Amino acid sequence: EVQVVESGGGLVQAGGSLRLSCAASGFTLDDYAIAWFRQAPGKEREGVACLTSNDGTTFYEDSVKGRFTISSDNAKNTVYLQMNSLEPGDTAVYYCAAELGGYFYCRGRDYSRFPWDYWGQGTQVTVSS
Repeated sequence: EVQVVESGGGLVQAGGSLRLSCAASGFTLDDYAIAWFRQAPGKEREGVACLTSNDGTTFYEDSVKGRFTISSDNAKNTVYLQMNSLEPGDTAVYYCAAELGGYFYCRGRDYSRFPWDYWGQGTQVTVSS
């Protein structure tokens, strides 16, 4: 069964860091596109970053560019979201999503509008002032 499970969320002060993990099972990362989304209370879900490990392509939303890094460890079948210089506006539930054959998903911001068939349960990130 294809599954992604997020972990690593928590409470952190502004300026701090967290690393989220997206553990994939039932599939090989190179065959999938992986993206991080987030949803804050009262707001629509929004894309954060996208990665295709087969070619190393990444895309970041402007709001997190330079602060967040998406990466993959194929040996562990895990995708990470390293979040530095966290701001209160980063507070949200963060979700990992996967799509089979999404080799071209991460070329631009349109990834957030493409189909994503597999979603994790979400992990809460809270950034205090």
